[in-house]
Amino acid sequence: MSGFNRVTEADLAFFRALMPGRVFAGEAISTDYDHDEMTEYGHFMPEAVLQALTAEEISRVLAYCNERRIPVTPRGAGTGLCGGCAALFGGVVLSTEKMKKVLEVDTRNMTATVEPGVLLMEFPKYLEGTGLFYPPDPGEKTATMGGNAMTNAGGMRAVRYGVTRDYILGMQVALADGSLIELGGKTVKTSSGYSLIDLMIGSEGTLGFLTRLTVKLVPEPKANLSLLIPFDDMDACIGAVPRVLACGCDPTAVEFMEREVIACAEEYLGKQFPDSSADAYLLVRLDGPSPEALQPAVDALTDLALDAGAKDVLLADTDERKESIWNARGAFLEAIKSSTSAMDECDVVVPRDAIPDYLRRVVAISRETGVRILSFGHAGDGNLHVYACRGETDEATWKRAVADVMERLYAAARALDGQISGEHGVGHAKRGFLRESLGEEQLRLMRGVKAAFDPNGILNPGKVV
Repeated sequence: MSGFNRVTEADLAFFRALMPGRVFAGEAISTDYDHDEMTEYGHFMPEAVLQALTAEEISRVLAYCNERRIPVTPRGAGTGLCGGCAALFGGVVLSTEKMKKVLEVDTRNMTATVEPGVLLMEFPKYLEGTGLFYPPDPGEKTATMGGNAMTNAGGMRAVRYGVTRDYILGMQVALADGSLIELGGKTVKTSSGYSLIDLMIGSEGTLGFLTRLTVKLVPEPKANLSLLIPFDDMDACIGAVPRVLACGCDPTAVEFMEREVIACAEEYLGKQFPDSSADAYLLVRLDGPSPEALQPAVDALTDLALDAGAKDVLLADTDERKESIWNARGAFLEAIKSSTSAMDECDVVVPRDAIPDYLRRVVAISRETGVRILSFGHAGDGNLHVYACRGETDEATWKRAVADVMERLYAAARALDGQISGEHGVGHAKRGFLRESLGEEQLRLMRGVKAAFDPNGILNPGKVV
């Protein structure tokens, strides 16, 4: 992509007048801003970093940059895994990290309105005492709610409650020319023309810049418990998932874990997992009005799991037991990162009944290439996180090997009617695989949408399409 202009001293003067004390350039820019969580995908230093406080500031920055053809890269907490907030063409990184206000909690309409920089981990405290909660539960709790919306993040509770898209009712968005528009609102349904809000969700900041978000809340369950189910056989473990989902127990989460990933988490956290004797595990969470109301589901799942070949069914019904399991599950990504000098990842999604076949193919790819591959994921919705880890090889050998592994992993997903991303997005790192997955006709339509929203191509260029 060409035709962009560099940031000049005159541009910096405009930004500094608009956002005093929140404009950084040259050596004043922290290296944190040149990448996201996956440094494997390169470092790209912007020419300026701007920390916005208001929608009006964002609007004026976009209008200015659009007129001068300066690329703008939106950034929240920088926790993405596909290079989505890396400034590939320099220009401006426009950060929402200081836009952290919860503007309203409306208990009558069961909604909340927030600025995009509110962290997922901080939001629940604003709902305390309301009897309401926000179901989306991505593993990275330091991510922003705006970032979650722009990647349509999923998480562990998606099997019951759905993904971020299912809870977004309204948005305020700044378009590339600086225009502020309102999409949706507090209404829970609409059939009023094209659903522009659904185009915006998951667009990774390539169509517009999110400045405010209204989300749906639901009644908070009064009780929850978890079942840790060990299996000696991976096929039996994954094969039990359709039965778990069809048994009428309405699980909130159904997670799959391998023993080697658990071992990484134990070493990373310095704590023992409740059980590490099996090759594979299912972790099932149940929510309900009371522990007594959940007991029939516990009994049914226990019988089902043992009949499916489980070694045991371990009940976590105290806060301490739950935390020992879910803290380990939440640490898997960081634990894997700490166990290797470099890695690449994919979060493919396949039909649920294809999970055993896909995991067998992952094992075969690891064996054929000699690359250590670890996996875990959301067995309840077919979304698997697969990590290729570098061994004792030189840089050039690793680059060739990991490129081969990624090609094979995505090809295996395509062969099983899967897609390249269940919740992490595309960014710049997965664009080639998106083309292979969707085909040229769908990408042509997507480029047309991009051109309609952002004719000069300044919004997060080089991402998605």
